[in-house]
Amino acid sequence: MRDILVTLIVLASIPYIFKQPIWGGVMWIWISVMNPHAQGWGFARTFPFAALIACVTLAAILMSKERQRFPTMPVSIAMLAFLGWMGLSTLFAIHPDGATEQLIKVTKILGMSFVLLMVTKSRRQIMLVLWAVVFSLGFYGVKGGIFTIRSGGSFRIWGPEGTFIEGNNEIALAIVMVIPLIYFLYTQTENKWWRYAGQAAMCLCALSALASYSRGAALAIGVMGAFLWFKSHNRLTFGLLLGFAVPLMLMIMPGEWFDRINSINDYKEDGSAMGRINAWNMTFNLAKERPLFGGGFDIYDPGVFLLYAPNPLDVHAAHSIYFQVLGEHGFVGLLLFALIGFLTWRNCGWVVRQAKRVEELRWAASLASMIQVSLLGFFVGGAFLSLAYFDVPYYLVVIAAATRRLVSRTLRTRAEEARAAASAPQPFAESALS
Repeated sequence: MRDILVTLIVLASIPYIFKQPIWGGVMWIWISVMNPHAQGWGFARTFPFAALIACVTLAAILMSKERQRFPTMPVSIAMLAFLGWMGLSTLFAIHPDGATEQLIKVTKILGMSFVLLMVTKSRRQIMLVLWAVVFSLGFYGVKGGIFTIRSGGSFRIWGPEGTFIEGNNEIALAIVMVIPLIYFLYTQTENKWWRYAGQAAMCLCALSALASYSRGAALAIGVMGAFLWFKSHNRLTFGLLLGFAVPLMLMIMPGEWFDRINSINDYKEDGSAMGRINAWNMTFNLAKERPLFGGGFDIYDPGVFLLYAPNPLDVHAAHSIYFQVLGEHGFVGLLLFALIGFLTWRNCGWVVRQAKRVEELRWAASLASMIQVSLLGFFVGGAFLSLAYFDVPYYLVVIAAATRRLVSRTLRTRAEEARAAASAPQPFAESALS
């Protein structure tokens, strides 16, 4: 039944995609982030829904009467440069076959990010993309929170199989990132029932992230919660909500959870933590020997660890977005990766400064602030996870860039109207003619 339902939804969306290509981006996010077909047990699990949606969306753009151009913004150029550099690192990769396979996957993610940036122009389109991200990740957060309450936190939360967020640490970080976005939607409605639903969703998502037993996620929640409080318009209300919700959530968690979190202080005795440090040293040593292009994708095997790791027998994934990019694409690749984050943060800061002074654009300032909070969670939690190519951060890059473009266009239009009004000839007063 689930397989049929997902298939019918995808097929039913095709006419809408041809009419408005933005729906192709929305459907792509739903399929690639939420992976609803992974919830089925039949043909839908292996059916190439994402490829179908991508092809239909590209066809819709080509057939659209509205001309779509590649947005030449600093952040889009940085993303294009990063993709090109990953292509170069693949040419010089230690394992070319595995690196090529991974490059294809990353190209699909960044390629559709470019498509999204091309078709996301209005406030309505920005909100559609945002809702697609929130619904796709919020589904697992709310579901996991309810499960945690029912089980008393005795079981870990895991993500959908075969995805970026399959592991407990990965799903936790993804859920952490969606909380500020839910908060933004919560602030945009006056309907009390929607506000209650937003509050409940944020609490359930936070509880779900804690129930993953991820130490990195717990750290990210702490840092992000403080920054979210600082960014919120009503700090007193939000502070009271935190003061009520946090102790309640901690009361649900069992003693094993506290033992897991407290093990951060004894990381030298933790095999997992030492394995990550070993992997970080490996990627750094590899980058020192191959500073331009690194080792390419697919470098986490005994042969590479034998050459570059302090402990060649302890083979781990990079477990850090920064060391992952450094080892795979060298110092230049890491610089481009960091540049994307910096430019996105700057886009959000610009929107906050410019939009908060205009009543009709204050929603954009609020959205940009929450994107910053979400990205902060990714930057902190990602320091301990191999999620450099996780698609959601790139969709946030798109939303931030599209929002800046919309705000800039709106302010420019208002300025032109003001100049036109000021330069228009004024009629003589009747008193002057008498």
